Amino acid sequence: MFEGVHTAIATPFSSDGSVDYDALKRFVDFQVDGGVSGVVPVGTTGESPTLKMDEHKKVIETVIQQADGRILVTAGTGGNSTFEALELTEFAQKAGADATLQVTPYYNKPTNKGLFEHFSIVADVGLPVMLYHVPGRSACGLDIKLVEKLAEHQNVVAIKEAEGGPSIQRTADILSACDIEVVSGDDPLTLPMMVNGAVGCVSVASNIIPGIVTNLVNFALQGMWTDAIALHRQYNRLFIGMFSETNPIPVKTALGHMGIMEGVFRPPLCSMEEDSGDELVALLKEFELLS
Repeated sequence: MFEGVHTAIATPFSSDGSVDYDALKRFVDFQVDGGVSGVVPVGTTGESPTLKMDEHKKVIETVIQQADGRILVTAGTGGNSTFEALELTEFAQKAGADATLQVTPYYNKPTNKGLFEHFSIVADVGLPVMLYHVPGRSACGLDIKLVEKLAEHQNVVAIKEAEGGPSIQRTADILSACDIEVVSGDDPLTLPMMVNGAVGCVSVASNIIPGIVTNLVNFALQGMWTDAIALHRQYNRLFIGMFSETNPIPVKTALGHMGIMEGVFRPPLCSMEEDSGDELVALLKEFELLS
């Protein structure tokens, strides 16, 4: 289901901090034109922690309507409250989402029993579930034995792995343990994870270069490893540059410089430090992404 590139899209804000829904619609079209397989609204890259409940729902609804069946929409509807995750997931299902991305509950650090119950309740809604393993941001991971147990639920169909280097080995370990799709959550690791069996990525870099990331992943899916490696090497520095500061600060700053959306953040996120901001501009110029 999740082969290819699924862009973890940024949420556009106007200069006054309100959600810019017109820019969001244009951005969905930009992703469709770039050839991605899907988009993931209101994930980490979409600044989900700072969106109000009504905004969260409207962003999901807007993206679904604008995508209009042209690409998959995997709605970010996770949370550290099971009731909140349930409410958002039920809304996304009614709005027409194709799937849901479910992060491990952050801050409250549930036990494996609590995690199993949490994800099972959400999976019972009926949408295909992509689990999201990102312990660096959630302080809560998913043991492979727990992934194996969760994968027995008919609606738990994929896992997004975003733990940095360990994700490469975890890809092989998960696929050896159960029948579930693995996707990369770290652009610099997408290719090595696909070598180990991942079917694609939930990408940050595809916000700015959807076509390039799509070509790289498609080469890998087709077994055209020489071409995939060449693209990976060519763009690896740009992939890494998108994480020079906390995501989504660099990629949204890049989108601002490219004129795709305003580089506006909601506190506590803020504009880039001067030095790293200058380095990002130089990187964008090097890759001919600025007019």
